[in-house]
Amino acid sequence: MKKITFLLVFCLTIGVFAQDKPNILIIHTDDLGYHDLSITGSELYDTPNIDALAKESVNFTNAYSSYPRCTPSRYGMITGTYPVNENKGNLGAIPEEKNFIKQFNKAGYNTYYVGKWHLGEGDSDPQPFGFTDSYAAGRAGGIGSRFFPFNYNKNGKKHKEQVADLERDGKEGDYASDMLTDATINFIKNNPKDKPFLAVLAYYSVHTPIEAKPEDEARNKEQLKSMDFGDTPEYIKEGEGRRKMRQDDAAYAGMVENVDENVGKLLQTLKDLGIDKNTIIVFSSDHGGLSNDGHKGDRHLATTNIPLRAGKGWLYEGGIRVPLFVKWDNHLKPRVDGESIVLGMDVFPTLLELAANKKVEGVDGQSYASVLKGKDNWKDRTVFWISKKARPHSTGDSKMAVVRSGDYKLVQYLETKAIELYNLKEDISEKNNLAEKESAKAKQMLELLKDWKKEYLVPERLNVGKKNKGGNKGQGNNKKKN
Repeated sequence: MKKITFLLVFCLTIGVFAQDKPNILIIHTDDLGYHDLSITGSELYDTPNIDALAKESVNFTNAYSSYPRCTPSRYGMITGTYPVNENKGNLGAIPEEKNFIKQFNKAGYNTYYVGKWHLGEGDSDPQPFGFTDSYAAGRAGGIGSRFFPFNYNKNGKKHKEQVADLERDGKEGDYASDMLTDATINFIKNNPKDKPFLAVLAYYSVHTPIEAKPEDEARNKEQLKSMDFGDTPEYIKEGEGRRKMRQDDAAYAGMVENVDENVGKLLQTLKDLGIDKNTIIVFSSDHGGLSNDGHKGDRHLATTNIPLRAGKGWLYEGGIRVPLFVKWDNHLKPRVDGESIVLGMDVFPTLLELAANKKVEGVDGQSYASVLKGKDNWKDRTVFWISKKARPHSTGDSKMAVVRSGDYKLVQYLETKAIELYNLKEDISEKNNLAEKESAKAKQMLELLKDWKKEYLVPERLNVGKKNKGGNKGQGNNKKKN
């Protein structure tokens, strides 16, 4: 009888552990370019903690944001859809069965959101949308200053949008990214031991304003004294403005390194709590680094994405290619995946399958769980982007649409109808336009793009001030079919 009781208890115990769900920590940076890390090629920005995380992760080198600017990119990620409306959508109208956060809640998770939200207010705030709790998240897309009291610019003028919580809880000398990290750690430490958590930490860094702690800026100024950029010009002409060609800004470097320091704190917290082995960690960025300005030519450009072309606002690689590291000890074998094509809109479908073995139907994003586990390869995937709301005045870009299929990428300028074709495997810098040389391939790619625009009811006309035929409800992506 004792033997039977022991076996029963043992089996029940094994069953409990087998059903134990992993925690999830998403670290989402703002405006961090693909080459803004030492592991991805920066010689100035020292990021040992993020580098260590990357080496313990599946490191995707063909990862992309879903859009080259903040709000649509974040909308695409949180909804798992193509952000073809290029705005905040209407998160409050998304039905529960298509709301990833509510699906995690139903699976037993506590869900926390810290930092930059930028996706609306009211029903579209993080908590009405489904998050258990949030901190310093709201409609604001940026902050007035990185230092307390945060909501005022350098000239003392109150910032146009206020970030909740930071000014209330801060004190003289406090730095925004440090406070966001502390808030995330506080959520994690106070999360009930019997419930898994999904925590999203969305830094307002390394977006403007470019303000580092004095000691971090001073350290990088000293390092810059020994760096030689040779005959590389500081800027070149691109689009309606300039593109920066050097990573030589000490303040920006200090901001990147502060994010790295805070990532180290987060990783150490997970280890101290003994939950690091059962936590899925995702690190990425909302789009490429700010390297381009507009026709005024007076914007503070602090980084470059070279050898990638252009930067934030553009649909060339510098505007949309981002770092992406996914770590889950004992479940995912660390390696570099240099082939699979994945997007920001795939993140939540992937995590929902990994953590809860669930799927949301009728969205564009796909789960790359099988890719993470080494069972699949997405090198031949076909994906799309469209940017009708160009900002020639601030980032110098034009209205563009893009399709990538396998190694090939076709760029269409929407106003002139000019097209460009690149083989990214051979030409990562997008210097050699193959549209004439490989005209059959260009025609095939253009048909793919036209079919996608037709399916998603993207008008050929560019009067984007009017609502598209599909309206702006629910998913907000105007797709004809769910």
